[in-house]
Amino acid sequence: MEFTFVQLITLGFAIFRMTHLIVFDKITEFLRAPFFDEVTEVENGVEEIYLIPKSGGVKGFVGQLLSCYWCTGIWVSLFLYIGYHLYPVIFGPLITLLAVAGIAAIVEAIVQYMNTNSN
Repeated sequence: MEFTFVQLITLGFAIFRMTHLIVFDKITEFLRAPFFDEVTEVENGVEEIYLIPKSGGVKGFVGQLLSCYWCTGIWVSLFLYIGYHLYPVIFGPLITLLAVAGIAAIVEAIVQYMNTNSN
């Protein structure tokens, strides 16, 4: 089964959005929490909290994976691509939804950048 250019672009935006959802978004923080240790550092009176992947074992592996959006993106790509080929009725709408959300996120980032740099 070949992908058209439009399908490839759609899949790319969907992969971007799902990867960002897994690695960065606050709403999925509870999924990432078991794989990270919080380290608090105080610098110049300002408290900073850093997330460090757990060391060793499966939790360490998953923590390392989740701390790297490039790595997570590969696995998300594999999941969405294979899912689309095996279950297109389910994954087609999911990919479309994620792609639209990905485009919206990029447009929002551009608007915010333009607003902060227009002064």
